[in-house]
Amino acid sequence: MLRSVAVIALPEVAVFELGVLCELFGYDRTAEGLPGYEFNVCSVDGAGVRTHAGFSISPDHDLGPADEADLVAVVPSNIALEPPAAVLDVLRRAHARGAWVMSVCTGAFALGAAGLLDDRRCTTHWRHTDALAARFPAAKVDPNVLYVADGNLITSAGTSAAVDCGLHLIREEQGSAVATQLARRMVVPPHREGGQAQFIERPVPPIDCETLQPLLAEVLQSLDRPHTVDTLALRAHMAPRTFARRFRAETGATPHDWLTGQRVLLARRLLEDSDLGVDAIAVRAGFGSAATMRHHFGLRLHTTPQAYRSVFRNRAG
Repeated sequence: MLRSVAVIALPEVAVFELGVLCELFGYDRTAEGLPGYEFNVCSVDGAGVRTHAGFSISPDHDLGPADEADLVAVVPSNIALEPPAAVLDVLRRAHARGAWVMSVCTGAFALGAAGLLDDRRCTTHWRHTDALAARFPAAKVDPNVLYVADGNLITSAGTSAAVDCGLHLIREEQGSAVATQLARRMVVPPHREGGQAQFIERPVPPIDCETLQPLLAEVLQSLDRPHTVDTLALRAHMAPRTFARRFRAETGATPHDWLTGQRVLLARRLLEDSDLGVDAIAVRAGFGSAATMRHHFGLRLHTTPQAYRSVFRNRAG
């Protein structure tokens, strides 16, 4: 049963993610019928910790509570700094005794330094997944999910994914009714599956193309047309096989994969910013039909166009 939570704050701790855990586990809502948690923010020797926002916090505890907590969580900090040995030992002990061990965003680097990610599925913010995989090659890093639960180890992606990750844990420990009531109290969606993709903005076209840059720029203005390797090769004055090799060498993708990615990206922007229906967007983006667009949304974003629009429509407004 989840009764006690210890959050470890390291130098340059991220304020938002720390606040998410405080809101999830550190706010007393027992008067509303929700569970209460013994909640402690900890630091090495109980010393003050500088935040990434330029001010400092003064935790009331050293690492002691983390040796008894049901959940030990690590929030993002400066990943260029190696976590102190005492922190790594606490994480290893928590994992060994079967406590939940959670990382939020780049807190995963501390779990990796403790050896807890070896042969485990995990994630972090999409901007840092390559670095996580490079630093800890035994980890099975998935860049396309909101959170991953592998045994008693939970890792989450960036920023708001901490909410989804925490609610998942509460749902596992205390049931859907409690998680849903808490989500309603926090005014957040009660359940986003961990397998949903992180919505990553990718640069287009690649800026380092040696010969294909003009063609790619032209294609981006005409995604509604039925481009193929043959038609693109003809416009590039190359044989199709030569063009395909050159395309992969300069973009890192096949022509089909690149085209599909750009069409998905255009469809996302139209779903966010326009009043066009899904059928019209499918045609404008070059998918031809809503069914084809749904297929590619499912493969690449693990959601539907309608669900994507309901979450991301007019985000800037």
